Amino acid sequence: MFQEFKINNLEQFPKDLDTLLNEQREIINDITTNEETSYAKILKPLQDLDEKLGLFFTPLSHLNSVMNSEETQKAYEESIPLLSKFSSEMAQNEALFKKIEAIKIDSKEAKKVLEHEVRSFVLSGVNLPEDKKKRMEEISLKLSELSNQFSQNLLDATNAYELIIEDEKDVEGMPQSDIDAAKEEIDGKTVYKFTLQIPSYLAYMTYGPNREYRKELSKAYATRAPENAEVIDQILALKYEKSQLLGFSSYAQYALETRDASHEDDVITFLNELADAALPQAKNELAELKAFAHKTDGIENLVGYDVGYYSEKLKKEKFDFDDTMTKPYFVQEKVLQGLLDIVSELFAVTFKPANVPTWHACVKPFDIFEEGKLSGRIYFDLEARKEKRGGAWMNDWETHYEDSKGETHLASAFIVCNFSPTTQKTPSLLRHDDVVTLFHEMGHAIHHLFGKCKERSVSGINGVAWDVVEFPSQFLENFAYEAAILKRFGFHYETGEPISDDLMAKIKETKNFQAALGILRQVEFSLFDFVLHQDLYQGEEVQTLLDGIREKTSLLTPPSYNKFQHGFAHIFAGGYAAGYYSYKWAEVLSADAFFSCLDDESGFDKERAKGYKEYILASGGALEMSELYQEWLGRKADVKSLIKLYEIV
Repeated sequence: MFQEFKINNLEQFPKDLDTLLNEQREIINDITTNEETSYAKILKPLQDLDEKLGLFFTPLSHLNSVMNSEETQKAYEESIPLLSKFSSEMAQNEALFKKIEAIKIDSKEAKKVLEHEVRSFVLSGVNLPEDKKKRMEEISLKLSELSNQFSQNLLDATNAYELIIEDEKDVEGMPQSDIDAAKEEIDGKTVYKFTLQIPSYLAYMTYGPNREYRKELSKAYATRAPENAEVIDQILALKYEKSQLLGFSSYAQYALETRDASHEDDVITFLNELADAALPQAKNELAELKAFAHKTDGIENLVGYDVGYYSEKLKKEKFDFDDTMTKPYFVQEKVLQGLLDIVSELFAVTFKPANVPTWHACVKPFDIFEEGKLSGRIYFDLEARKEKRGGAWMNDWETHYEDSKGETHLASAFIVCNFSPTTQKTPSLLRHDDVVTLFHEMGHAIHHLFGKCKERSVSGINGVAWDVVEFPSQFLENFAYEAAILKRFGFHYETGEPISDDLMAKIKETKNFQAALGILRQVEFSLFDFVLHQDLYQGEEVQTLLDGIREKTSLLTPPSYNKFQHGFAHIFAGGYAAGYYSYKWAEVLSADAFFSCLDDESGFDKERAKGYKEYILASGGALEMSELYQEWLGRKADVKSLIKLYEIV
């Protein structure tokens, strides 16, 4: 029923991929040249080919992210040109395009597939003259290579750095679990090693008492992968050229063709209004932090590498709270089980551990059942390790749909995080932030896994507009702050005592601590990304643009060595180019939906949850999200819900 996760021979992989692509070329050629004119004989088998290719290639791209090695890199780098060439051939197959364009169809889902296919062909340059088509193909290939290069440079730079601290007083006051994770024996001497891996980096930036070491770590982080400056210039030039070839004024205009937002001005206006709403409160938040740092340690000039440290101390003083107080209560295993129980209860499904092959010993696979019938599979890979790229993400693998033979396929997905690993002394303990991250990624996963469409191209997360794809993830993460939810899995890892009402209240109280500063930071990233793609910026112009945006959004001027853009993988290696604003755009939907579904006793209104599953999750990309939202709640989402969520006054 499901695919088995395995790659028999990494060395052989590109050759096997080439064979598969040649088989698909023959089938596509037959579909293109035969006499068939129906949807069932053209777009149905084409979707089968998409699924087959995804099933074959996803394990390699996944392994390259979670078990990165020279072998995975080599296989991946050799495969990318093959895939790029194939997709360019597909995208510029004029005869196939004409055939698809002429299909007549009544079904809602199939209509949407047809609409997306035609749009995709046009945006890939099918109507361009031959020489420009060839150039489009070259651009696509080069962009794939550059995106991978950006990622690899960043991973290599992250892994290359370590800070060795010899004096115990320089880790004093840090959470014991972070000290244990950093502790190493070198030449018979106990030292503390901190790296640029996120759990380690954040641990020292948040709790590390030595200001000079924080500065050193911060500088190392902000100056990673300087060679990415050259990669960025190439990526921007190629994206600009691509949009020009297709008749768009910029890459931003091109990107909006497939988004929920209609006009560039809508995005810029939305972001500026958000910044304006947050600015007064953000200035107050920073003034409070500066006064606190001065009072505590006589800090005259608060700088970037002080913010995390003094914010944590201020939060502790103000609310008598810090993350170390909750960490012992959130054992990874219990949090995961609690999350599965909550999802089961809300959406009428059950999870059972699956005894299937995985890529690492710590991966936990589960089968999902609905009304007693197998309906999906999910894999959790939650702990940080050296060969895994940083961050957290959901990766879809198999898709729920009905193939051209009438057989139903089931969906599967991976959730990847980088939580503190289990040590000999302690189990993997999560900060409350990590709990929120896990809920977030689960929101993405159930969007894919609960898809019920018959057409593969719009099932699960397929066909969902990029700027609303974060809606289901943000929606679910909001519940990770509710006491009714937290008390289900919050138990002390040593004593087993339940998390107290007082502590849960503090989590909720501190949720919006420095929320306005947080919004400004997100607006900064979003404006930088979007404006960067509204024209062609090269070399120093990129930094000048960022500096200009920071005049409004950054209340503390970053040091000149800060090259944030060299690590901005979301837009240069992760598909968010001209789309980073989507986090906030989608958050309007998620905030509005959250307040509509909130129930103080259980945390969640079950009737509304049922509707959310049926209208939003099950429908995937079969309709525009705004239409699905209207069907579910009978109204549009209210922007004011976002301001309410952050308690901005």
